Amino acid sequence: MSSTKKYVAEFIGTLVLVVFGCGTAMLVGCGTPGGYALTALAFGLVIVAMAYSVGNVSGCHINPAVSFGVLLSGGMSVKDFIGYIVAQCAGALAGSGLLAWIFAAGNVTDQTSSVNDKGEILRGFGTNGFAGVGDNPFAALLVEIVLTCVFVFAILGVTSKKAGHGSFGGLVIGLTLTLIHIFGIGLTGTSVNPARSFGPALVAAFSGNITPLASLWVFIVGPMIGAAVAAIAYKFLESED
Repeated sequence: MSSTKKYVAEFIGTLVLVVFGCGTAMLVGCGTPGGYALTALAFGLVIVAMAYSVGNVSGCHINPAVSFGVLLSGGMSVKDFIGYIVAQCAGALAGSGLLAWIFAAGNVTDQTSSVNDKGEILRGFGTNGFAGVGDNPFAALLVEIVLTCVFVFAILGVTSKKAGHGSFGGLVIGLTLTLIHIFGIGLTGTSVNPARSFGPALVAAFSGNITPLASLWVFIVGPMIGAAVAAIAYKFLESED
């Protein structure tokens, strides 16, 4: 498979993740059990859908942290790693821009909000934050490291050629991301994906909300550290004594 096709697949996959995952969070909110569960399911189901559509082209990373874990595990070249990250960030930015257009041009409002105006619905774009951990960036950093480590660890295990999980991999990964969101939404909004945080934060900044952009470093550094820990741990477990 050509590198160009892989990068296009990663662009499309990340765009879809942001549109349906962050878009669902914008529509239903996470302040109620129903909205919380729907948002978690949306992110997980996108992974399932993309795994069985673009997974055969690029592996369906659609996440720089996953690509970093695969790189450290010897599963991809540095050239492709860079190309994947560029494509993923571009896809996330395009997805966030599409959400901005849909919600603004369509005059869509937050179904859970008592403030029925476009400014309220466009305030966050599904961005991540520290509110659930007492506005402590280091607590948020730890949460993202742990969440991403578990997520990438599961991915490396289920996609290992030695394990032979076959066609069930996409379903397992999607369910794992749902699990990660169920635990993490109330803490940091659950990033575990630097691109997914980058796109919404940048578009939110263009809309006048710079807070997510100022805290973005946590949702880049945390997932990348978590991915590195997962890769090191998995390589140790998988190595032959």
